[in-house]
Amino acid sequence: MTEARAGEEPADLTAAERRMWEAYRTGSVCDLTVRAVDRDDPHAEHVWGPERSVRAEVVALLLLHGPSPVPGRVASLKLRGVRITGRLDLSGGTVGPYVELQSCRFDSEIQASETRFGTLRLVNCAIPRLEAARLHTEGDLHLPRCRVARGIRLTDAQIGTDLLVSQAVVQRDTKGRAISADGMSVAQDFQGELLETYGEVSLRGATVGVSMNLRGARLRNPYGKYALNAPQLTVERTLYLTSIALDYVPGSNSSTPPYGLGLTPARGQRAQRFECRGGMRLDDGRFGDAIDFFGARFVLTEEQEISLRRIQTPEFRFVGERLERGRVVVSGAKVVKLVDTSTSWPGPGGVSIQGFVYETLAPRGHFPLARRLEWVEAATPEYSPEPYERLAAVLRASGEDADARQVLLAKQRRRRGTLPPAAKAWGYLQDWTVVYGYRPGRAALWMAVLWAAGALLFSRHRPPPIKENEHPEWDAALYALDLLLPVIDLGQQAQWKVDGGWQWGAAALILLGWILATTVAAGASRVLRRG
Repeated sequence: MTEARAGEEPADLTAAERRMWEAYRTGSVCDLTVRAVDRDDPHAEHVWGPERSVRAEVVALLLLHGPSPVPGRVASLKLRGVRITGRLDLSGGTVGPYVELQSCRFDSEIQASETRFGTLRLVNCAIPRLEAARLHTEGDLHLPRCRVARGIRLTDAQIGTDLLVSQAVVQRDTKGRAISADGMSVAQDFQGELLETYGEVSLRGATVGVSMNLRGARLRNPYGKYALNAPQLTVERTLYLTSIALDYVPGSNSSTPPYGLGLTPARGQRAQRFECRGGMRLDDGRFGDAIDFFGARFVLTEEQEISLRRIQTPEFRFVGERLERGRVVVSGAKVVKLVDTSTSWPGPGGVSIQGFVYETLAPRGHFPLARRLEWVEAATPEYSPEPYERLAAVLRASGEDADARQVLLAKQRRRRGTLPPAAKAWGYLQDWTVVYGYRPGRAALWMAVLWAAGALLFSRHRPPPIKENEHPEWDAALYALDLLLPVIDLGQQAQWKVDGGWQWGAAALILLGWILATTVAAGASRVLRRG
């Protein structure tokens, strides 16, 4: 291209470029489509000739130093069905006009590092690569339905309002990343419905001012550890990793699709699941309203994880498909409400909940206590009291005292397996007699049985008094009760002389009474500690 001054039309413009130049000055659309579906698809193999081609340097000249608009019009670059040849390099520049390119094809990458835009919309475009580190937009950045062959880089970018990548298809770059957006800031919504990526999506330390929506997205990374790598991600409202209803809302055929192609599907609606083939890391994330996994599917290897270590959110909805392989790690996470199902958690060895703090349980569907205890046991291959105590505290706070006692009993029985033989035997005795103090009615039953047995035993034998003239009236039932109750003296045991086999019977009642009293005392002390 011949050198031109700012705002002046170059002398060597082609017919297509001259149409673009004039459309820019009037703010109208430069439409070079031929109205044939197979020939206007920018992702098809059909070659677009020079009649539909404009040079990237002419586009850059318009955006950075374009001519003044026709009086009464606002200058803007609006292209449809155009092929941009060469590399579009806007690095470090300031683009004032509104930019919207629809169904366009780029021959080379777009360079927009440290570039300032008002609003940038690339709709259904074929792009080899978008290099836009530290990009700054006052308005939106839209990339719906685009196909990007070698990744998108938005590291430390600042998006003034919304980021839209819905229905985009993004392949990996040379580093294995499909989207690299570490440190990115989006002032309002991040919309990625039905997004498809083939490589790592890296959002480390990113911030989203409202909600982040990946409903129906398919994130795949067969080349590395993570399909979604987003530690320290902050979302002020809700992170949606859910299924999406595929019934489009009115107006969805506009050039820029509306936000929210569909909500979480109702029963019977056509839907597409959120699918993650590869690990996911959201460690240390902060989510102002919720994390939603409704209908999500994760396909992991044995070494990969859904890592949610130390996340904080008011509501955690873990209601996706059950993992076949890999692990779910929520160690150190803090949530207010845990919404889950009995089938959403993996089996033994597939869950880690050490230090997981939740305040209320809101299961969807039938989630019996026995299955909840299996969940805790599956998450603790080695005995740890904290998950049991957390579950018991939550159940007690919701008024389910009987279930809370059952959980603490399960904790004692699990702990018993870690004790040496003598302590283990004592544990079995406490369990058999008074169920570790969590069923006090059993202690009263045992006392009644032993008392009846002792009274029946001594009703057949009246021992001689120790002092002939100083003894109470013989009462077998009262004598047996005095033997059973340690510490308490009913004035019977010391007044009668037993020997032979009767002496052994009396000793057995005394020993059983002490054992029963000790186990009851141990159970009572646990009750007091819980209180």
